[in-house]
Amino acid sequence: MSNDLASLSRAAKTGRWRPNRSLSKWSESAVKVLFGGFALISIATTIGIILSLVFETIEFFKQIPIGRFLFDREWTPLFNDPQYGIFVLISATVLTATIALSVSIPLGLMAAIFLSEYASPGLRRWLKPLLELLAGVPTVVYGYFALLFITPLLQNLIPGLETFNALSAGLIMGIAILPTIASLSEDAIYAVPQSLRQGAYALGAMRRETIQNVLLPAALSGIAASCILGVARAVGETMIVTIAAGQNPRPLAADFSFLDPRLAVQTMTAFIVQVSLGDTPVDSIEYKTIFAVGMTLFTMTLLLNLVSFWFVNRFREKYE
Repeated sequence: MSNDLASLSRAAKTGRWRPNRSLSKWSESAVKVLFGGFALISIATTIGIILSLVFETIEFFKQIPIGRFLFDREWTPLFNDPQYGIFVLISATVLTATIALSVSIPLGLMAAIFLSEYASPGLRRWLKPLLELLAGVPTVVYGYFALLFITPLLQNLIPGLETFNALSAGLIMGIAILPTIASLSEDAIYAVPQSLRQGAYALGAMRRETIQNVLLPAALSGIAASCILGVARAVGETMIVTIAAGQNPRPLAADFSFLDPRLAVQTMTAFIVQVSLGDTPVDSIEYKTIFAVGMTLFTMTLLLNLVSFWFVNRFREKYE
């Protein structure tokens, strides 16, 4: 082995050995084309999804004025006297997502901080996989768990709680989102260089002060990304809200009773499931409503991502 290395070294020094540059360039070009193709597939898929939503949404608005879509106070596109107030579905979606995030974000961040800064390496190796195991539970199981266990439990505590309600759906959806936020936030906090921790301790900071003033700002981009993924998951969740929250689009009311979490509601994804069951004729106006709702959902998610990017960049500049 040493003789072969010595001969290669002598050949390189004397100029007798030359790498096969043509083969190297060909392999680099092949890898570049291969990886570029994979990237183009994902881009083309995204463009295809957007175009399918845009074209069908345009057809919808050719028949239904956008003013009705934005300002009707009820959502009854499948009734004989149809109304198309999308804010009925948006309010239900925001309500369930808010309940879910009020559970998942605090618990997820506290779990991430504990795993990263307080748990021993052995305990961390056991707890993190167990926490991530929750992400593998099918959402239909979460939905029936909310309907058959959480709702009867809450009905003993909260008067007027309906069988289908936004509260139990939001609570269980928060548990379903929790592993995503906890795992990604823990990775971001754990990746902060040890020199920052040691510097804070050398200046006399306690562990709580180090976490609050050093680690969390340094890991903000990863934490914000995990929270945005949680928001997107909450807004786009389907089976939990379809099973546990019901399919009752409550009209907008001046007393904001449509935001009562004790009542049954219908989210945007639940309505898409309802229409997609096969009873609605294709190319009918009722069928095209799912594309208008899907486009609205896509726009909401896009705006959330833009706001998160602005927030992270602004906060990062503040601490640089």
